[in-house]
Amino acid sequence: MRCVIARFPFDLTKSGVLESMKGIKPEQVVGESVIIGRRTYPVKQVGQVITRQDRRDFSAGEVLRAMTQLGFTCRGLPRAAVPRRVLSPLQQASAMLGIPVTV
Repeated sequence: MRCVIARFPFDLTKSGVLESMKGIKPEQVVGESVIIGRRTYPVKQVGQVITRQDRRDFSAGEVLRAMTQLGFTCRGLPRAAVPRRVLSPLQQASAMLGIPVTV
């Protein structure tokens, strides 16, 4: 498959990516990730290995798009948890009794 990463065209295949990542130890995943084989790699690490370019030269989105098109499982950023409203002790006791108190 032909794709453009950091304004350069690359002919990537699934088997080629698997071969390139063979023997590469995954770094700690903090953001987006790609599952290659049985390992989970950060997107930027995969992009650096397959393009031989500096990580600052391409975006994670470019690599995610290419890896998705090749059939790899990609994971985006985890969604932030919605902060829950903290109830005062009076509100919590009232809620437990079934009588909500608005303060």
